[in-house]
Amino acid sequence: MEVALSALIGIFFMTAVYLMLSPHIIRILLGVVVLGNAVNLLIFTNGRLTREVPPIVPDDVIVAAPTIANPLPQALVLTAIVISFSFFAFLLTLAYRAYQELDTDDTDTMRIAEPADEAAPPTGY
Repeated sequence: MEVALSALIGIFFMTAVYLMLSPHIIRILLGVVVLGNAVNLLIFTNGRLTREVPPIVPDDVIVAAPTIANPLPQALVLTAIVISFSFFAFLLTLAYRAYQELDTDDTDTMRIAEPADEAAPPTGY
């Protein structure tokens, strides 16, 4: 099960990088969403994938059994879902506003918004 999820996480990361390298803002936003899901799956997979044993430690046990699920990655993933959704909503609003002002979603065409009398930003080091 972990091997299949690891392959899926790798595919998600590859897809996210491919989408974020696109010059179109909508593809960049979809890449951010896919990247957030890949990170959530990665965190969740690190917490052991056991369904049968809940992450509850009895009072008389000092050390938890190694078969129980780890509750920390589950809590981190729940928090990350909320943060990634709010980040996506902010980016979507920002992209829509940029589209309204510049009438394009192409980042190469958006460079016309830079002042003409100033030098272009550096493209390399």
